[in-house]
Amino acid sequence: MKRLHLLLPLAIFAVVAGFLAVGLGLNPREVPSPLIGKPAPDFSLPRLDEPGRVVKRDDLLGQVWVLNVWASWCAPCREEHPLVIDLARRSGVPVYGLNYKDNRNAAMQWLAGLGDPYRATLFDPEGRVGIDFGVYGVPETFVIDRQGIVRLKHTGPLTPDVLRERVEPLLRELSGRG
Repeated sequence: MKRLHLLLPLAIFAVVAGFLAVGLGLNPREVPSPLIGKPAPDFSLPRLDEPGRVVKRDDLLGQVWVLNVWASWCAPCREEHPLVIDLARRSGVPVYGLNYKDNRNAAMQWLAGLGDPYRATLFDPEGRVGIDFGVYGVPETFVIDRQGIVRLKHTGPLTPDVLRERVEPLLRELSGRG
């Protein structure tokens, strides 16, 4: 019985240490998405620049595309913006913006001042479509294939390494150029 009293705390410590070791080995930027391998959520949103024009998910089927979720109040979005401009220019794949929980005028001024890399920016002032995509916060970036299947989700600002190692190879593969 005395042995059990000695071994039980040791066993509990070993289990806790094992969970801690696994947790410390995880990348905090990698937030798993249940959407990977599944169809992108259905949406129908007005364009930021032309509220009378609506863009639907089904309008984008048949092409590989990138969805970049951003807001004018988001400091990391400003940080990643030059990389989004470069991605849109170099990749040959349309990049769409999802303006998340923002003010239309502030968002328009932000794009006018920093440059507009987006084929179109979808305006989601209440964040409903963002929630459907499982957005935790901005910025987030998704790669969606021709069939409308989400193939990648990146949480946080894009970096040159993320673009070079994950996004661009996937875009080349999905576009049949790699």
